Amino acid sequence: MLNRRHLRVKVLQALYAYHQSDTKDVKLFEKNMLSSIDQVYEMYIWMLSLINEVVSFAANDAQERANKHLPTADDLNANLKILTNRFILSLNDNKEYITAWKKYKVDWTFEPELAKSLFIILKNSPEYAEYLAKTDDTLQTDKDIIKFIFKKVILKSSLAEQVFEDRFIFWPVDKDVLQALIAKTFKNFSHDDYKLNQLAEITGNWVEDREFVVNLFQQSIRYNEAYHELIAAKTQNWEPERIAMMDTLLMKMAITEFINFNSIPVKVTINEYLEISKEFSTPKSNSFINGILDKILIELKAENKIKKIGRGLIE
Repeated sequence: MLNRRHLRVKVLQALYAYHQSDTKDVKLFEKNMLSSIDQVYEMYIWMLSLINEVVSFAANDAQERANKHLPTADDLNANLKILTNRFILSLNDNKEYITAWKKYKVDWTFEPELAKSLFIILKNSPEYAEYLAKTDDTLQTDKDIIKFIFKKVILKSSLAEQVFEDRFIFWPVDKDVLQALIAKTFKNFSHDDYKLNQLAEITGNWVEDREFVVNLFQQSIRYNEAYHELIAAKTQNWEPERIAMMDTLLMKMAITEFINFNSIPVKVTINEYLEISKEFSTPKSNSFINGILDKILIELKAENKIKKIGRGLIE
């Protein structure tokens, strides 16, 4: 699921788009930011659907084999055990999945060869042969083959990678979140009573997390000039064009949290943005941002502008 670091990244992406655009419609970019978060869940539903498509292709494959000019005995008696896989049956019985599948209009007809190519990889794997040979199946062994399809077939497929990258603009960034959502689904689907199995949630508490991202986005824009001056005062020896835009945005977001988010510990804020800088900015950004934020933090504390609720939240 999306944790607070992932959500901060979504705000960062929205702020970057906002400052790069000639259009300064805050509500528009806020809407786009929330949409990009929803797209992570949409991507999750599409992935579950693709797993379903791969499994379902077993029936197509059996039909093709049976229709050969000279089918063998094996062709005429294809093992269709995977069609009764407990995970897949539970997924197809899941109301959340069905509702989301309809909402996002999931339809793989635009890429008809994808499921087929993935199934062929699965069919030729020793793991699939071992699964078909088992006679003492449980929900866990059924989940194991689905995990194999997801991790070793779909995620290893360059075609599947290209399809998701074309459809979801933030696929490279959100891919890790997707894997966490799928892993959570495998954990959640642990009951033989299908009604008890639930999909993964996009965040731990979307009501609170939505408020967090919207406030962080809005406050970062509202106080953009004031926080820019704070940063500029501490970077006088640096030529403005040498400071990466991402570094500036990350520092402004951190300052926003220092001053306006009284329940988030200062150390948490600093650590989060230093970690984000490692992935989204330059190799030297980490130490640069850390040094500047330390200086700004000293000044803000001296001016009593940091008011945190609870013990130990400032230091």
